[in-house]
Amino acid sequence: MREPQGAVGIESNNYATSPPQALLERLKDYGQEDAFALWDELSPEERDLLVKEIENLDLPRIDRIIRCSVQSQGLPAAAIEPVPESSVSTVEERTLEQRERWWKMGLKAISDGKLAVLLLSGGQGTRLGSSDPKGCFNIGLPSGKSLFQLQAERILCVQRLAAQATSEASAGSVQIHWYIMTSPFTDDATRKFFESHKFFGLEADQVTFFQQGTIPCVSKDGRFIMETPYKVSKAPDGNGGVYSALKSSRLLEDMATRGIKYLDCYGVDNALVRVADPTFLGYFIDKGVAAAAKVVRKAYPQEKVGVFVRRGKGGPLTVVEYSELDSSLASAINQQTGRLRFCWSNVCLHMFSLDFLNQVANGLEKDSIYHLAEKKIPSIHGHTMGLKLEQFIFDAFPYAPSTALFEVIREEEFAPVKNANGSNFDTPDSARLLVLRLHSRWVVAAGGFLTHSVPLYATGVEVSPLCSYAGENLEAICRGRTFHAPCEISF
Repeated sequence: MREPQGAVGIESNNYATSPPQALLERLKDYGQEDAFALWDELSPEERDLLVKEIENLDLPRIDRIIRCSVQSQGLPAAAIEPVPESSVSTVEERTLEQRERWWKMGLKAISDGKLAVLLLSGGQGTRLGSSDPKGCFNIGLPSGKSLFQLQAERILCVQRLAAQATSEASAGSVQIHWYIMTSPFTDDATRKFFESHKFFGLEADQVTFFQQGTIPCVSKDGRFIMETPYKVSKAPDGNGGVYSALKSSRLLEDMATRGIKYLDCYGVDNALVRVADPTFLGYFIDKGVAAAAKVVRKAYPQEKVGVFVRRGKGGPLTVVEYSELDSSLASAINQQTGRLRFCWSNVCLHMFSLDFLNQVANGLEKDSIYHLAEKKIPSIHGHTMGLKLEQFIFDAFPYAPSTALFEVIREEEFAPVKNANGSNFDTPDSARLLVLRLHSRWVVAAGGFLTHSVPLYATGVEVSPLCSYAGENLEAICRGRTFHAPCEISF
C-alpha cells in the first residue's frame, strides 16, 4: 500500500514524460486530444494543473452540447405567428377590481411562503466601466443605493405588506427566500458585498447564493480553445444556465422542502424591477399557467428587443431576437388592435411554477441545444475568433404547456442599466431619471409638492422602497409637504 504523502509524487511521475494514457484516450474519443499539444513544454506543476482541468470536465456532456448545438444551427425554424390576444393581459383591459383581486391573491400566497425570488446576477459591470458585479452598481440616486439594495428593500416592503394583509401573520413572520445566481467572476464579490451591508436588512439565512456553470469555448470545428497551455478557455453558460445550475446544486429540492410553489425570476440590471410583485403573482395563480412574463409594448418597429411570438401553428410561445425578425414582419400592423403584430417585448421579468422549473431543467439538459455566439476568445495565440455556447432564460418557454403575458408600463417597471454614461440608451443616468420621474408622480398623486433648482425633467425625488412599493401608502408622508428635488423620501 502506498504512503499517502508520496501519492502525489508517484502519480506525477507517471505522467512526467507523457500525459496519462487513459485521459488521453478519452480526449481522443471526443476529438479533443489537442488539449495536450504543448505537454512537453509544461513544468511538472503546469502538467498537474492541466490534468486536473481536463479531469474536471464532463466530457460526454460537453461533447453532446457542442454536437447538438452546431447541428441545430441553420436548421429552418417553424414559421412564427403573433401571440394570440387571449394570452395577454393588456394594461387597458385590466379593471381596478381585477388588479385588487390579484394583489390580494398574491399577498396571501406570499404570506403562506409560496413565493421565492430568483435573481440572475452573473454579469460584471464591464460595459458600465466597472469590474464589480452589476448589482453593486450605484446609478447616482440621492440615496446612493446600489441595485442590490433597492431590490432587497423591495423584498422587505412586500414582506411587510403581506404580513399586514393577513390577520394570522405577524410583522416579521413573512419571509421571501431570495436565490441569487452568480458566476465564477462575481460570486466572491457578491457574497462579500451582501455581508458588508448586513444583507440590507434581510435575514442572512433567507438569501442563497449559487453559481451558474461555465462551458469551454470552442473553435468553429468544435475543438477546445486553450487560454494558456494548461488551461481551457471557458465562459459562463448564459443566464439560461440557471436551470441546470438549480438542478445540479439541488436547489429545486431545497425550494420544494421550503414549500415554495412559485418563482419570480428577473435580471439584476433593471432599476425599476418590482421584485416579488403581488399583482403579477396573483395573475399567474389566477391563470393557472406554468410560465408567465411581464412584457412592454415595443416602442417602434426597429427597436432592438426580443419579442414573444407563437412558434408554428398552435405552437408554444417563445422569444425571437430582433436580429431574427424580418423587417417587414417587424413593421406589420394588426388592423384590429392598431398595434404592431409582433409588439410584446421580452424584458426578463418572469414567473414560473416550481413544477415547470423541474421539467425545464430536465428538458434542456436532454436536448442540449445552446446558442452559439461568435466572439473574440482569449487564447495562447492572443485573442482568436471562436464560439461561446450559452443558453438564455427564455429558452424555457417552448417547454411550457401554457404561458401568459402580462403587459406593464415601461416607465413604471423597466429602467435598464446596461451601458456607460455617454452612450445613447440604457445608461445609469437614463435609469436614474426614470426612477426620479416615476417617484415624483407618486409624491404629487399623494398630495405632495416639489420645488427644484434645475428643470424638473432633469431631476425628481426618490421614494425609499421601505416607504412604498408601487406608490401606495404615501399620503401620510407627503400630503401638504414640499420636497426640494433631488432628495430621498424615507421614513
